[in-house]
Amino acid sequence: MPTYGLPTTIPPYLKKGDNVAITCPAKKLPIPMTDAVNLLTSWGLEVVLGDTVSASYHQFAGDDDFRAADLQRFIDDDSIKAIFCARGGYGTIRMIDRVNFNRLRQNPKWFIGFSDITLLHSHIINNYGLACIHGQMPLNIPDASKHSLETLRMALFGEKLTYTIEQNPLNRTGDAEGILIGGNLSLMVAVNSSESDVDYAGKILFLEDVGEYLYAIDRMMRCLKRAGKLTGLAGLIIGGFTDMKDNDIPFGQTLPELVMDVVAEYDYPVCFDFPAGHISDNCSLILGQSVSLSVREKEVTIKY
Repeated sequence: MPTYGLPTTIPPYLKKGDNVAITCPAKKLPIPMTDAVNLLTSWGLEVVLGDTVSASYHQFAGDDDFRAADLQRFIDDDSIKAIFCARGGYGTIRMIDRVNFNRLRQNPKWFIGFSDITLLHSHIINNYGLACIHGQMPLNIPDASKHSLETLRMALFGEKLTYTIEQNPLNRTGDAEGILIGGNLSLMVAVNSSESDVDYAGKILFLEDVGEYLYAIDRMMRCLKRAGKLTGLAGLIIGGFTDMKDNDIPFGQTLPELVMDVVAEYDYPVCFDFPAGHISDNCSLILGQSVSLSVREKEVTIKY
């Protein structure tokens, strides 16, 4: 199983006139892609829509073979410089093993998305050493903050990203540098021990999730710990954990408290409240690229 301990390949940054694609590897779309096409066109890009954008099969954007073929088409098309996953939901794990990603070795390109698309990011980083973008997806554009969309444009066109956020009282101070990995916690657990799993050692791990019970977050964090994933991290960044649920008998810890309980024995820096995940200000992160993390008493800085 390939594991990339060194900085991964950065796909060519976009430039005006480039062709980009929108495909839907998971859940079907409830609205047309008009806003996404208008935004990408305003950036000077030529947009190609996949057949999955208008497809429907139960809750999916076409059956598994159909969605895999749509993604395969854009992987194999050298004129496509970036592939935007239209939305998450559920379904990528059903079709990923039907896709041949080998063309990316000769023709690397950007993959953009988050949530269920964490599976694609992890698979591509581990097997092809190719950086990906955790950021806003076409479905989310109507509700996305202007700032988050600007960070997406900056990431795609090669402008440097730097983030400064306020401190959380439960942050653990310190400095770290390493390759950024991660995404949706549920998906990081789902890929564990598969060929889509990444090497966590020496990495800075980013995590987010949505709509989970606090006990389930605790269980997933402890699954990663028991698998040895959290032991050798360089740092931990916790993003949006939105719409969290609790039982009738309260779990008894907040999200930051349960996370710090899980990683209490380690000494790497930990920060909370990074603006990425299922939120309108979903700032872009380049996964597979080296970042520096500085967690101070008054603020946190993340630099590429």
